[in-house]
Amino acid sequence: MKKIFYLSLGWTGLALGAVGAILPVLPAFPFLLLATFSFSRGSDRLHQWFIQTKLYKENLASYVQGSGMTRPTKKRVMLTITATMSVSLWMVRTHPWLPYLLAIIWLGLMIYFLFKVTTLKN
Repeated sequence: MKKIFYLSLGWTGLALGAVGAILPVLPAFPFLLLATFSFSRGSDRLHQWFIQTKLYKENLASYVQGSGMTRPTKKRVMLTITATMSVSLWMVRTHPWLPYLLAIIWLGLMIYFLFKVTTLKN
C-alpha cells in the first residue's frame, strides 16, 4: 500500500514538475523534488530512471547532491516562489493573520535561497 502511495505521489510530482518546467507560473522545483523523494521510497528502478532524465539533471541534480544551484535556476525558483506567494497573499488578504504568516514564510524562503543554497557558476 505504501509503495502504491509513493509511486502515485512520484508520478504526480513528475507530471506537475514537467508542466512547471514549461510554464513560468507553476514551480517545477518542489514538484520534481517530491518526485525524487517519492520514487526513492516507492521503486528503486523508477528512482534510478528519474535521476538519469534531463529534467532531473537540469533542475535538481546539483541541489540534491548538496553542491547548490546555478544563478539562473536560483533566480527562477525565487521568482516563482514570489509570484506564487503573491497570488496566495491576494487570496487571503481579508483574513486577519494569514497574510502575515505567508509573508514570514516567503521571507524565510528568500533568506534560505539567498544565504544557504550555494550559487554555482554556469
